[in-house]
Amino acid sequence: MTTTPRHRPVVPAPVDVPSGRSVHTETPAPGDPRLARLSLNQATVKRWSLTQAVDGCLRAGLPAIGLWREHVQETGLERSARLVRDAGLRVSSYCRAGFLSDPSRTDALEDNRRAIDEAAELGAPVLVMVAGGLPEGDRDLVGARERVAEGIHALAPYAAERGVRLGLEPLHPLFCADRAVLSTLGQALDLAEQFSPEVVGVVVDTYHVWWDPAVFDQIARAGAAGRITSFQVCDWITPLPVDSLLGRGMVGDGHIDARALHRAVLAAGYEGDVEWEVFNEDVWSADGDEVIATMARRHAECVL
Repeated sequence: MTTTPRHRPVVPAPVDVPSGRSVHTETPAPGDPRLARLSLNQATVKRWSLTQAVDGCLRAGLPAIGLWREHVQETGLERSARLVRDAGLRVSSYCRAGFLSDPSRTDALEDNRRAIDEAAELGAPVLVMVAGGLPEGDRDLVGARERVAEGIHALAPYAAERGVRLGLEPLHPLFCADRAVLSTLGQALDLAEQFSPEVVGVVVDTYHVWWDPAVFDQIARAGAAGRITSFQVCDWITPLPVDSLLGRGMVGDGHIDARALHRAVLAAGYEGDVEWEVFNEDVWSADGDEVIATMARRHAECVL
């Protein structure tokens, strides 16, 4: 009597998302020391709820998460704080507040104070501050920057009372008109240095600073004063999409030497988490667990 051999189902070889490139590095498993400082910024899995993001971190063995206000508000502040705390995750940052460049910014200041309160409740070590762009019809860039400085002066005492550190994030000049009139790490440091390092520091985001010829000197300057509050990574991919905000890629898919920038912040004394923040429609459309697995592999390959 002869039997027909059973055919085992073909399991497709793993690929990185969203590039579809073949995987050459085994995904670091929970407990792998290469994951010890890796944080998932919620923007990278934008379509996941906070509960899903927390569960995804736990499955992958990630120790930290960067929270976004929209997800926290959707879940509820107290529940969000409890969810992250009970999971044993660190909060690497809270995104985002700021937008202080408008002449009539009373509402913005009130919203920033609420964000500071939320960051304190969540135990976030830093509230990421995006300066804000030029108001509609305004071309006074100098004036806009002065208003941002005035806003930080108004908020710093409130943040200090609640033990929340403000992290000024310079954005690539591409976003100067609509999002951030602070375009370089040097500009952000010039403003931050008007305050105690425990109250105001700077965010180093590879996407926004990689192009700057002075970036390594400015990272050293920030580190010498203990002002690096957060280190965020992603890649600059070309061609830019129609919505330039979504032009971020997984590290290794674009043009940024993330490892060199990581080594620079480490040499400058930074001991915090490395937060992956990727705004990309294809990443958002992919399976969240595959996104995190790609992130972990690329972290080992291209950042450490």
